[in-house]
Amino acid sequence: MNYQRIEPNVKLSPWVDCYWFADSDSGIREKKKIIPDGFPEIIFHYRDLYRINISGKWQKQSKSLFAGQIRKFFYLENTGASGMIGIKFKPATPAHFFDVSMIEYTDQVIPLRQLTNVFDSIFTSISDPLNFEAVAKSLDYQLELLIRPATDDLIKVNRCLNLIFSRKGNIDVRELQEHVIVTERQLQRLFNKYVGLPPKFYCRIIRFSHIFSLMEQRDASWVEMALESGYYDQSHFIRNFKAFTGEDPSAYLFEEETLANFFMKRT
Repeated sequence: MNYQRIEPNVKLSPWVDCYWFADSDSGIREKKKIIPDGFPEIIFHYRDLYRINISGKWQKQSKSLFAGQIRKFFYLENTGASGMIGIKFKPATPAHFFDVSMIEYTDQVIPLRQLTNVFDSIFTSISDPLNFEAVAKSLDYQLELLIRPATDDLIKVNRCLNLIFSRKGNIDVRELQEHVIVTERQLQRLFNKYVGLPPKFYCRIIRFSHIFSLMEQRDASWVEMALESGYYDQSHFIRNFKAFTGEDPSAYLFEEETLANFFMKRT
């Protein structure tokens, strides 16, 4: 499968992480594991649809989808040739753009029409093969129309998220409270609405995802990786890794060109 990332324009950089494209002409059916990365997405299939197994049961996906925060790994399987367009949002963006509470979409991958129809004109006009740059510019234009002033609550959440990212998930919830001067209950409410996960759990996802960045940068022992990622010992790291991926880190194939690795590796 071929993968490509394109950055949004400057106006959208506070709101959108990237646009991504994945395609394959092969019709061979393959099950692919997806692991949590902490970023909600809109996904459009311009070739054959995928099947998804997120709750123990396989079902065919819609052509256009919204994926909220996911707490553990799930599986996808192509039904033919693959062609996908993704909008990877910053964590709090969908709540603000679409005026929704993200806790309602946790562990959910739903038809996009249940969230919004603002992308209908773009997706219905897409032809195969894609001009990636042209699609990205169309998405830039449409998403710019959704930008509006940030509320005080959104500003507080984004300040917390920026601190979580800068610390690579290694931060105590109490420090987040002090950073934006809110109670624990208020912080929980803000994260439920804007992120869809408790702040402590979201920190776990970001800390876990940092291991993929470390694997890209250099070769090191698992003990070194665990300590540098903020785990107090190797067994703690292994438990967390298994919880998010279903695999032992020593058996995980970091170098394979898979959807999961493409999403987790940020470069």
